[in-house]
Amino acid sequence: MPQYPNRQFLDFEQPIKTLYEEIEKLKQTAEKSKIDMSDSINKLENAIVEKRREITEHLTPWQRVQLSRHPDRPYTHKYIEKIFNHFIELHGDRNVRDDKAMVGGFADLDGETVMIIGQQKGINTKMRQQRNFGMANPEGYRKALRLMRLAEKFNKPIITLVDTPGAYPGLEAEERGQGEAIARNIYEMIRLKVPVIVVIIGEGASGGALGIGVGDKVLMMENTWYTVISPESCSSILWRSWDKKEIAAEQLRLTSIDMKGFGLVDEIVPEPVGGAHWDYAEAADTLKKYIKKNLAELKTIDPVKRIDQRIEKFGKMGFWEELTAEQAASR
Repeated sequence: MPQYPNRQFLDFEQPIKTLYEEIEKLKQTAEKSKIDMSDSINKLENAIVEKRREITEHLTPWQRVQLSRHPDRPYTHKYIEKIFNHFIELHGDRNVRDDKAMVGGFADLDGETVMIIGQQKGINTKMRQQRNFGMANPEGYRKALRLMRLAEKFNKPIITLVDTPGAYPGLEAEERGQGEAIARNIYEMIRLKVPVIVVIIGEGASGGALGIGVGDKVLMMENTWYTVISPESCSSILWRSWDKKEIAAEQLRLTSIDMKGFGLVDEIVPEPVGGAHWDYAEAADTLKKYIKKNLAELKTIDPVKRIDQRIEKFGKMGFWEELTAEQAASR
């Protein structure tokens, strides 16, 4: 976990940065004067925790979007490292190439073999370019589907970690069938005979998220978002400017609380005070408990019944109104 001064702070986290700077000054003073400043430092450290709690309790939807994109936030590889053992990454879609934005492979979850699949953004500029900022091409989704079928063949549960601003929208991606690849994954994931757990760990945008987002249980980390379009893109379409992104974030109802209220996710996974980027170990331990609990529950259900429940679950999502012929005519 990164430590100050290498830590990055969002605009609404600036009060925390100020407290860190005060701690640094006290440490420098103590080193020069040989005076014990531990009591003052401890008080400031406690103040940091309280400030993190205070900020978290009053977050706007846009601020939660910002937290989901925090540069220090743990990505798929970090959760794999903290939760699973003996991860063996598998590569390629056996058709075009290996898409680095989508990672996957077998791993050990406390003695049980599972297939773990997720989007990886990259932890620095070079890696973000290599990972295409977590925006998978068609071959990424086809790789994910290949791994899901492999897991089904060997009767191993599937866990997917969603964190993408969307599927890659480039011309070459469309030429290679981006829409078809995502649609195929949705169709095939509905029918998988093994337990499937989906976790939104960061950004969950549009079809890019749905391409690995169909499961028996859909979990959502506390400070993440899940919707059809990003606030910036929504603002750009409706107001021809990104300046209304805060309003768009609020109107899109994209937070974990909103999604749970709509019935689109099953559970909200709590994060450490201030966000997952403050304590990787705690965030991973909490998520691991939720995964194991849901996996144990799903394994008791007959595969055919599990598929039927999955179909019913996604089939009844959304809101609609059916009109009689008379009502339709009157309108």
